[in-house]
Amino acid sequence: MPDLPPKPATGVSRRTLARATAAAGLAVLFGAASGTARARAATRLGPRTLDVSVPSAALGRSAPVRLILPTDFGTRPERKYPVLYLLHGAHDDYTSWTRETDIEAFTEGRDLIVAMPDAGPTGIPSVWRDGPDYETFQVKEVPALLARDYRASGVRAVAGVSTGGYGAMAHAARHPGAFTAAASYSGILDTTAPGVPAIMDAIVARENLPADSLWGHPLLNLLTWRDFNPRARATGLRGTALYVSQGSGVGGGGDPLPGILESALWPSAQGFARALTLLGIPATTHLYSGGGHDWPYWKREFTASWPMLARALGVPE
Repeated sequence: MPDLPPKPATGVSRRTLARATAAAGLAVLFGAASGTARARAATRLGPRTLDVSVPSAALGRSAPVRLILPTDFGTRPERKYPVLYLLHGAHDDYTSWTRETDIEAFTEGRDLIVAMPDAGPTGIPSVWRDGPDYETFQVKEVPALLARDYRASGVRAVAGVSTGGYGAMAHAARHPGAFTAAASYSGILDTTAPGVPAIMDAIVARENLPADSLWGHPLLNLLTWRDFNPRARATGLRGTALYVSQGSGVGGGGDPLPGILESALWPSAQGFARALTLLGIPATTHLYSGGGHDWPYWKREFTASWPMLARALGVPE
């Protein structure tokens, strides 16, 4: 399979800003009832790419979704298409996959819709204790709109980077059968593993939000934390094709921060993979030495996971 070539850099990157302080960097690089209202007018960005503003009851506002439509969408009005959902990481947004990869060219001629929904400034697509419900937005409201307005079929797969990798596994685990496949690239897959609650708190705090506004206190509200933990809900993944990748972050030259961030999630990914094995749930895992919490590795892992995603979606590899 061809790799996803990088897009040219424009302006000051988020990673450059993240180097200001270690605490800020930790947060920045860890980003790593359903509504039925019709979408507002779409903004066309290219022949196949458009941004749609989706009125959301779960969020209490409209939120954006970037769509890449199939090549033959305009000439096959009778056809329905499977959907690949791509989720962004922390302190990023719904434009990240088209900004950092060449996903438009990669999916040309493959007869699927690509949907990239927003997950808010933290990039944690969950049901917030004191705030919005990004899980319902992504799992119910956006699919309902795509089925009604863009001829989406009921076949769906989901993949994400960092907090989006968390979202991919959490959505699939908490909504069994909603997705035929789920892929996580450096995702936060065990939210109660040692050190991980502090990482989640850092992500939330960087957006000037109270730490307990997500799921409450990690000890006092342990049951809530477990309810939204992909590892604790792993039985819900039975029957879903899975791909899990994570680097150890050890070694390597250049900027050490991505490697440090990646290594902080290494035990979480290992624990998640062990839980799947103990439950007898098949998964393709790539737990590799080195690497960093960064797009060059995530693009490589997306390419490696593509055959699995394509089979689950029923589209050409």
